[in-house]
Amino acid sequence: MNAVRILRLAAGGDGVSRLDDGRTLFVPRTAPGDLVQPCRLRTHRRFARARMGRLVEPGPDRVTPRCPHYIADDCGGCQLQHLSDDAQRAARQGFVGDALRRLAHVEVADPPIEPAEHQWGYRTKLTLHPSADRRRIGLHPVDRPDDVFDLRVCHITSPDLMALWPVLSRLRHLLPEGLEHLVLRLDRSGHRHVIARVRGGTLWNHAGEVHAALDAAGVGATLWWQPEAGAARAVAGSGEAFPATVFEQIHPAMGDRVRAAAVAAMDGVGGRLVWDLYAGLGETADLLMAAGATVHSVESDARAVAHAARRGTGRPETRVVRHTGRVEDVLGQLPDPAAVITNPPRVGMDARVSAALAERGPARIVYISCDAATLARDIGRLKGYHLAGLRAFDLFPQTAHVETLAVLEHA
Repeated sequence: MNAVRILRLAAGGDGVSRLDDGRTLFVPRTAPGDLVQPCRLRTHRRFARARMGRLVEPGPDRVTPRCPHYIADDCGGCQLQHLSDDAQRAARQGFVGDALRRLAHVEVADPPIEPAEHQWGYRTKLTLHPSADRRRIGLHPVDRPDDVFDLRVCHITSPDLMALWPVLSRLRHLLPEGLEHLVLRLDRSGHRHVIARVRGGTLWNHAGEVHAALDAAGVGATLWWQPEAGAARAVAGSGEAFPATVFEQIHPAMGDRVRAAAVAAMDGVGGRLVWDLYAGLGETADLLMAAGATVHSVESDARAVAHAARRGTGRPETRVVRHTGRVEDVLGQLPDPAAVITNPPRVGMDARVSAALAERGPARIVYISCDAATLARDIGRLKGYHLAGLRAFDLFPQTAHVETLAVLEHA
């Protein structure tokens, strides 16, 4: 087929062009302004997908990707390594603005974005997948979720965490049978964790050998075994209570900035009652309490709630009431708030949560979102509120993901 010009980027990072018949064409790993020869065309009724067969003419923002896996293995972990840093940030701003204009029908400019200090080596969590024969352990190529390439190095993962992999990779024969995925994680204290999730309940019989080998190589870690239907349990290393499988922001420094900005956007909380929804490990509740608020926090993961409570042990007055359960199930038990911070997962808030917030009518809702589309949907559901502020944060350089802080005020 004829060469096509890439016009812009779609929210997932794919380049967007047009076929001769008017259908939208999505081409991963392309940049605005690229002239490309598509290949492997797959057509649908209203759109088509293809891969870049040949780059005829590069766009002005195209750069050489740093990671060899990005090209050689078609790694799907990053989507935008072929763009300059400035072009990446502009694209992520556009993803947020476009979602709000198109899905929430809010007339808003693309938000300002706070850049990350580091464009590489920021991830403190890496999830790896084994191939069926376990000869390869790594990540999935683009558009091939059933395939795996063998990872050598991930350039966006923290070097302190990535130091585990060359040693652990050589010990793959000592990993448990039925391995579903392997998570490498660096906690806030700089301690490394390896979580092996298995199908069924296959034990990790060689965890002690793996632990000893990591220690000998100077990359000690706590090893966790997680059966398919159970919680993770430390099987070698520290017996600490750190909840290794609880969600925590993979870019901690930028996550701290987002939380601080969210509390600042509350416009003073001293002496007021505030909800902290989808509270995670409780860092936002701590900030709110330090600012003088009384906080009711809600988190579904009991391990995260317990960890937050342990961290608060010994304080003379916590002013934090911690609720364990799904937000949609707990809200009816809470006293009316003056303001709310909500930080839901990528799927956004349950419709019942949006309805409850609209009914209870706090003066201000600060919404932290990692998905602009679900943010836009939820803003549309929050009847009686208008968008009073919007900021983006560059938590995920080299990818198409972006963190957004939206301030909503009651009409």
